[in-house]
Amino acid sequence: MKFYLISDNIDTQIGMRLAGVEGVVVHDADNFKQAFDRVLEDKEVAVLLVTEKLVDLCPAYIEEQKINNRIPLIVELPDRHGSNRPDDYILNYVKDAIGVKL
Repeated sequence: MKFYLISDNIDTQIGMRLAGVEGVVVHDADNFKQAFDRVLEDKEVAVLLVTEKLVDLCPAYIEEQKINNRIPLIVELPDRHGSNRPDDYILNYVKDAIGVKL
């Protein structure tokens, strides 16, 4: 099982490549969906890393994929400038997912 990265910037892709993670750089929603579909066909990929900017391009598509596919696990990564999510993003995510307020 392996990791794979779909990134919107070359710096993230190079950094992950140095760590041994293969990946691709895309800049629009159509290319992102094509790359995502190719990853779904590769049964070796267990964890898919996606930068937050790409997730923001098509959030409904990502949510649908998270619901319908157990593998790969989709992990959203901030870019080199940090996260654009609010500070309580994780707390709200847990609350929405399982209904428990922390």
